[in-house]
Amino acid sequence: MLRNLMLTLAYDGADFHGWQNQPGQRTVQSCVETALRRALRHQVVVIGCSRTDAGVHAAAYVANAYTTATTADLPIARSIGSRLPKDMTLLHLETVPLTFHATRSALGKLYRYRVHAAPGRPCEQLTQRFTYHFWQALDVNAMRAAAEHLIGRHDFTSFASAGNERESNVRTIRRIDVYRVGLEVRFDIEGDGFLYKQVRNMVGTLIEVGRGHRPPEWVAQVRDALDRTKAGPTAPARGLCLQWVRYNLRDLPEPAPDVLDKAREAGAPPAHLRALVERQHRSLNEKQRQALAPKPEGVEIVEDPEA
Repeated sequence: MLRNLMLTLAYDGADFHGWQNQPGQRTVQSCVETALRRALRHQVVVIGCSRTDAGVHAAAYVANAYTTATTADLPIARSIGSRLPKDMTLLHLETVPLTFHATRSALGKLYRYRVHAAPGRPCEQLTQRFTYHFWQALDVNAMRAAAEHLIGRHDFTSFASAGNERESNVRTIRRIDVYRVGLEVRFDIEGDGFLYKQVRNMVGTLIEVGRGHRPPEWVAQVRDALDRTKAGPTAPARGLCLQWVRYNLRDLPEPAPDVLDKAREAGAPPAHLRALVERQHRSLNEKQRQALAPKPEGVEIVEDPEA
């Protein structure tokens, strides 16, 4: 029987090359998939709620993966958790409906950006990996006034970096809270979805207002220009953290009959394939593993096109 597992993860993104699998790079997805494969003893592809960029952190990142394993959720969670690297942890795991999709089922997300706005570096606070050090004070009230121009449903083309492949750049920003915590200035930005580097570009633009280089009304002009060159610089990745993703599991659509039939027919992989997963070396990518692994007699092993 096919099951859908929802995982909630937290990780320090400083030493990861982002979420998505990339050849020769240490990514969050590759580490999670390695742990899942060894815990479930079959091949698996993990679907993430967001393609967080290199250096971006997460306090509650949500992903899902399908499995034929019959083991209960708690033992699977313990097995996965023990196999994750030290800069990542599994907060929660549960079986959810087959129609749950970590990306498409999301109703909203909250990102937090932290700026250490002081002459001295944030080493005394031990936050240098998680904050952007800005050398001068920032006017919080001015940035709050500027942020009002970004709340609501708008075309955010001016805040989408090169590499954005969305068909539409229209998004809804529900709130932007700008506040101080000690020497830090924090930006909490909640929306229904975000473009590539949108949050970091918005923060970089607001900082231009906070440092006194632009008036708050300038942000509205940038928004309406639909031109990335009109906005402020991109804030560094290390200050950004995905705080949470909101879902409504109760209102997920029912799976179609053919999906249910396929789920009932799905069985655990043969024993020789489970053993193959156990023998795989963690430092090799998928194609290298398949090239080195002995093929059982009479069995054809097909390469994963996504590897």
